[in-house]
Amino acid sequence: MLRQIEGSRAIADAVALCRPEVICAYPISPQTHIVEALGETVKSGALSPCEFINVESEFAAMSVAIGASAAGARAYTATASQGLLYMVEAMFNASGLGLPIVMTVANRAIGAPINIWNDHSDAMSQRDCGWIQLFAETNQEAIDLHIQAFRLGEELSLPVMVCVDGFILTHAYERLDVPAPEQVDAWLPAYEPRQVLDPKEPVSIGAMVGPEAFAEVRYLAHAKQMQALEMIPRQAAGFHSAFGRDSGGLVRAYRTEDAETIVVALGSVLGTIKDTVDEMRDAGHRIGVLGIISFRPFPLAEVRRILQDAKRVVVIEKSLAVGIGGIVSANVRMALSGVQLHGYTVIAGLGGRPITRRSLHKLFRDAERDDLEPLTFLDLDWGIINRELARMKQKRRSGPIAENILRDVGVIAARVA
Repeated sequence: MLRQIEGSRAIADAVALCRPEVICAYPISPQTHIVEALGETVKSGALSPCEFINVESEFAAMSVAIGASAAGARAYTATASQGLLYMVEAMFNASGLGLPIVMTVANRAIGAPINIWNDHSDAMSQRDCGWIQLFAETNQEAIDLHIQAFRLGEELSLPVMVCVDGFILTHAYERLDVPAPEQVDAWLPAYEPRQVLDPKEPVSIGAMVGPEAFAEVRYLAHAKQMQALEMIPRQAAGFHSAFGRDSGGLVRAYRTEDAETIVVALGSVLGTIKDTVDEMRDAGHRIGVLGIISFRPFPLAEVRRILQDAKRVVVIEKSLAVGIGGIVSANVRMALSGVQLHGYTVIAGLGGRPITRRSLHKLFRDAERDDLEPLTFLDLDWGIINRELARMKQKRRSGPIAENILRDVGVIAARVA
């Protein structure tokens, strides 16, 4: 059914259509509207049977989700940024125990300094914790990926993280197709856990494992992710047959067939990149886009297949591995091992900085001339950077960097004593 609706509300409605039995969350921007809407749905009786559990922290939210899932309930939670970091220990437990929890991560920058705007630092920090990670380009895809996530996670007995760009998608109002309950009921089977805590058949889970078996346990976790590489495309095909939309899958290529330059990215920035590519195509440039939907497991073979005939690859990523540079690009380089082409990493959009078509046009033209540094920071203000570096060189007690920069750009909050 087509509705004019906020992204967060649409995600909440999609989750409710999957009939979770336990929802637990601690509010943190920009995911708060999602769990608020789910709380209202549970309270009204529209989602029943379901228990909404108010918890005191994000660590508690994941812990409750683990307990609920281990007891045989379909469990869901949501978080962002520092909240995701707060639940890290429990995140590893959820994947290590093979519990098919679904979680929305409304992507937001990590402090310090405090920043509530969007980038991918939070999800990237947990890329290797054993969860499947799916990135939505649009709110329509966010709806569809959540429905697929429950089925995918439960078939594999693995937790799934659906990453949705904070504010850019979560707070955007647009026309979206929210499926009817009977459509989702027909496509998503009732939850049948592979393992369950049952007083009638008592077992232990999460037992101590020593050196004699720990490597084997970890390998089997990896093997499940490799199974997901095969299952995710099948799920997307099945979803298309049932709902009539191409949504999900491992990657999505756009105008790459004859492209000499291919841009790789994740999330909502793909829309701006595609618009820029369309404009450059109209001007005769051979450029295309590869959007990565499944970041974990990472689709090495698919990425290699699409990129190997290009002359150059530009990876735009909204996160920074301090001290080395790119995160997504490291995975792309692994996919292209042995392939000779020019590769560039571009860090962009950190802390919500706009990524504009104007900046992208210049970036892509520079790339076509192979006139980019291997690591480039898009729209960085070098005047601010150089002033702070000079200040640090001149004076040992130069003060906190963030506050110094805010004073330099004239932000009043930095001057509060």
